[in-house]
Amino acid sequence: MSLPLVTNPLATRAEVARALAALCAPLDSTDGAIPGFNAGRHSDACAAIEAFARPLWGIAPWLAGGGSYKQAAALVEGIARGFDPADPLYWGDPRDHDQRLVECAAVASALLVAPAALLDPLPTAARENLVRWIARLGDVRVPETNWLFFRVLANLAAERLGARHDAARIAADMDRIESFDLGDGWYSDGQGGSSDHYVAFAFHFYGLLYARLEAGRDPERCARLRDRASRFARDYAAWFDAEGAALPFGRSLSYRFAQGAFWGALAWAGVEALPWGEIKGLWLRNLRWWLARPIVDAQDRLVPGYAYPNAAIGEDYIGPASPYWAFKTFLPLALPEGHPFWRATETAATDPGAIVAQPAPRLVVCRSEEGRHVFALCAGQPAPWGLRHDAARYAKFCYSTRFGFSVGTGTSGLTHGGYDSMLALSEDGVEFRSRRETADIEIGERHAASTWRPWPDVAIRTWLIAAPPWHVRVHRIRTAGRRLSTFEGGFAIAHAGIDRLDTQGWKHGARKAAAQGANGRCEIVDLEGERHGLVLMAEPGTNVLWPRTAIPALVENGRTGDSWIACAVLGVTDHTSIAMPFRWTRTPAGRQLEGPGFVLDFGG
Repeated sequence: MSLPLVTNPLATRAEVARALAALCAPLDSTDGAIPGFNAGRHSDACAAIEAFARPLWGIAPWLAGGGSYKQAAALVEGIARGFDPADPLYWGDPRDHDQRLVECAAVASALLVAPAALLDPLPTAARENLVRWIARLGDVRVPETNWLFFRVLANLAAERLGARHDAARIAADMDRIESFDLGDGWYSDGQGGSSDHYVAFAFHFYGLLYARLEAGRDPERCARLRDRASRFARDYAAWFDAEGAALPFGRSLSYRFAQGAFWGALAWAGVEALPWGEIKGLWLRNLRWWLARPIVDAQDRLVPGYAYPNAAIGEDYIGPASPYWAFKTFLPLALPEGHPFWRATETAATDPGAIVAQPAPRLVVCRSEEGRHVFALCAGQPAPWGLRHDAARYAKFCYSTRFGFSVGTGTSGLTHGGYDSMLALSEDGVEFRSRRETADIEIGERHAASTWRPWPDVAIRTWLIAAPPWHVRVHRIRTAGRRLSTFEGGFAIAHAGIDRLDTQGWKHGARKAAAQGANGRCEIVDLEGERHGLVLMAEPGTNVLWPRTAIPALVENGRTGDSWIACAVLGVTDHTSIAMPFRWTRTPAGRQLEGPGFVLDFGG
């Protein structure tokens, strides 16, 4: 990384502003130049709009807070030209389900957050063009998801530009958004949708913008939005480890440090959901963690991927400028140096406990090693629209801040499958199937359970039990006469490459496999059955955190009939083997406890 960030302590407002300036330095063009090659599903014209609009998420707060940006005048000109139908840079008319609406939200929010710098200088003709463009949004169909917020923000900006306040449209969209409330501060992204980082950097981020901007006109709703954000904060804090890494889970991972945008939005909206020192610490540690990763190209531009450049893990809507959605985290730069958020001394987050059940997102979140490792047991969530790598994003058994998760490059053979933290099954030993859709969800104090069907006539009930730093997996498999081979993967372990392979600590044999590397150690132990251990070299570039990995696993051939299998999995950040904190006992035939026919004795 050539950015001057690795030596930036990122502890003060000025240091965060310097980091923003360094990230903006390669973005001198404001005429829609695309920062890299566009391989997303949208046209180059849309990619250019994205390249212009998304940096505004960070630049506008900095301008609002009194900062200077050498291209500020050019940004105003770009906004004016983008909404002028006679200009070559015109965005084009909005259409149903149009990506332009997404980017319009960045422009609208910039005008609302930094009106003196970006809205006031707009000429009258430009204001009228923008108002006309936003008015057309009432005639287009918008996905009933977090996208509804885009139209709300656009209408609020249009009013600031001189349009009539469309109270009915705004109220209808906000009512629909609030109908996605799951309780405890959580939303689903649309009716029956997923609950991932979008709850934080979309629903609550926009909700907190609305709560500050509309507190005078819509006080009851704004109070609900603030209260919901406050209740969400403690649950979301549990997703971050002591070093600032957040759980990699769900879609749009290329937005990276947008994970911290919720904490910044709390500050901007004046919602002290946690003590300001805790909020500041969660925000800064996440930003530090990210800016220490190799996430830019040779020109210092953010590129798609997660902890390293990797377009293969992205969705089809990810373009070359998509990662600049991460700039939403810079919202606190709009606050003055004297704000309580900036005056507060950064503190560690309050320990939420070793095991935190979160029914709304269907997770049991675990912490070990004094918070250095956070992992979440997952009962499975619905994935949006048949998303690329949908099962990997929402249906793995476990997600980890240290070991990440892997995506597949194909279903033919185990090497390509990315089957860490997953049970994969095959009839022919070549084509494998794993968990995707789940039913009969159950979240207990320390377990997550669900039923899934790799084939219509094969039912598997899976229980995942927390015992940090271990977890236990129990599966009841009903094969309906099929003869199935199984592969059950532990965590993915980093390695330096096949020509520099260090297999010290790698072990595999009867009923056990273990491996260790730069990210720690994993052991997987068979508790019920006669599976054999192996360490599988995974396809490079399949893990979101580590470019080259190996997966300790248990395998068997030819399982038939109704049967049980179970294993215990250890994940630690160093190379220490830790004894299981429980005793495993098979119950007598016909006796079942809470479903599975096993007893886990945690010694009181």
